[in-house]
Formats: sequence, structure tokens, C-alpha cells
Amino acid sequence: MSEFDLIDVIRKHCAIARDDVRVGIGDDAAVLAVPAHHQLAVSTDTLVSGVHFPEATEAADIGWKSLAVNLSDLAAMGATPAWATLALTLPSSDRAWVENFCGGFASLAREFKLALVGGDTTQGPLTITVTVHGFVPNDMALLRNGARVGDFVFVTGTLGDAAGGLRLMGSDEPRTDLAQELVQRLNRPTPRVAQGLVLRGRARSCIDVSDGLLADLGHICTASGVGAEIDVDALPMSSTLSAGFSRDDRRNLQLSGGDDYELCFTASDDAATELLGDLARSGCGATRIGRIIEESGVRVVDAAGNAVAVARRGWEHFA
Repeated sequence: MSEFDLIDVIRKHCAIARDDVRVGIGDDAAVLAVPAHHQLAVSTDTLVSGVHFPEATEAADIGWKSLAVNLSDLAAMGATPAWATLALTLPSSDRAWVENFCGGFASLAREFKLALVGGDTTQGPLTITVTVHGFVPNDMALLRNGARVGDFVFVTGTLGDAAGGLRLMGSDEPRTDLAQELVQRLNRPTPRVAQGLVLRGRARSCIDVSDGLLADLGHICTASGVGAEIDVDALPMSSTLSAGFSRDDRRNLQLSGGDDYELCFTASDDAATELLGDLARSGCGATRIGRIIEESGVRVVDAAGNAVAVARRGWEHFA
């Protein structure tokens, strides 16, 4: 395919109409209308083959994940998704691969009525960069800098599944049904957009868990000038992860494995009960895992209060 044939394939598969898209794919730039009394939340993530996903990953899964990780950032801001741009770098213009990629991308985009409004295509090592745009009412965005001493720390869903799936993909373990379930969490994360909307105006701080719970909660602590204490025995765990790994392995996967794309947030004791009920009704509940303290850093203890040593805090690109 030529570059323009490639663009036509992407446009054909990812065409989702929105009234606020005045000019979409096909011009030098998109022209978009932001609703009154709202601010625009914008996030960009790049996925590189062999770094952010194994090279053998199916194209449809890469398409899904490339959008999901960006939508997770909007969720952490309490924003409603609207538009995306896609920069796709390919080793060759493989039509079947592009169609499968677009199938995965578009299936998630349709779920959120998100329109692809532009981007770029070029030749090179497989790399996908997505920028998403969402709306949030004026001055209502969830931020990292609002945690206060005495807040409780919560996380949605379960932790460690995606990292467990990645570990099994790189091992000689048989591809059991349990392994497949964990790999599905790695390849097709669920962005917690609905839960971000529930948290808006109620949580004091929020972040999505992409690099690992300890690393990402650490960003909240740094931005807020506080610390946190986490009970490792309170971390929410799927039955699949529990069945597939030892206690120590599970702990490491949950604390620092990353790729969970759950929301970690803090809230006051007064707000917690009602908030947890509303989250449960939204389709994904949350679990209290710790508290915000004065001392800087993130401390890990077990249910008895004993300190737990952690070998790794999370993913770092240039470590």
C-alpha cells in the first residue's frame, strides 16, 4: 500500500461521527469544538514493539491497548473521552496487519464514541503514538496534588494480573486457561473511565496505575507533599493470579508489576462509604489499601504492621 492507501484503510475502519468534529481526517489539521464551560484534557502515550508489548502480540490487541492506555489517563483526570489522533510507524505497509490493528482500536473507540480526527503514518520500527482529548467541567479535573494526611488510599479492580500474564508469556509454563486470562488483562486493559467520572469532585487525588502501584502512588505523594503506608495483604487480587503464583511473587507483581491501568485515588474518611458504593454501582468497585501519612515516601507493611521489603518500585524507561 502507498501512504495514502494506508490512511484510507485507517479512516475506513475508525470513522466515528461526532457533531463536535468540524473537520476531521483529510485536511492539514482537525477543527474541533470544545463545549462551553469545559476544559480540554489531553494525554499522549507511545507504545514501542518489544518495550510496551511483546513482538508476537496480535495486531488487534496492539490497536486496543494503544488507545486503552491513553483513555486510562483521561479516566484518572475525570475526563470524558472525545477525540484521538494516531501516529503509526510501520516497518512495511502490511494491509492485513493495519486492518486488524484498526479493528482493535475502533472496537474500543466505539465503546466511548471517540472519533479519530487525524495523525500521521511513516516507515520505521513498529511504534504507535496516540493522543487523546477529553472534556472536564471547568476546574473539576482530578489531580495528583490533593492528597492530605489522614486520607485513605484506594484502588479500583485488581492488581498484578497483567504483569503476571507478561511473566507467563516469557516462561516455559504451559499456556493454561489461567495464563490466557492473565495475558488478556495485559493485552486488553479496561480503562476505568466511568469510575473516573464517579470520582470527579469527590476524590482528593488520583492517578492511573501504569508503571506499578508503588511508583504511581509515589507520584501522588510527591505532588501532594505527603507519604503513604500500604497494607500488602489488603491489595485486591483476582482468583486467577492467586492460583498461578506464590505469595511473594503475587506481592511483587501487585506492588510493582505495572500495566494494571486501574485508578489509585485518595479520599477522606467522610467521603469513603458513599463513594465506594457509587463505584460498585458503576461496574467496578474499589478497595481500601492504605492511608496517607506525614512521612515522605511509600511504606509497605503486612496486615500485622510488619515492614515488607520491596525489591523493585516499578517500571522506569531509562533506569
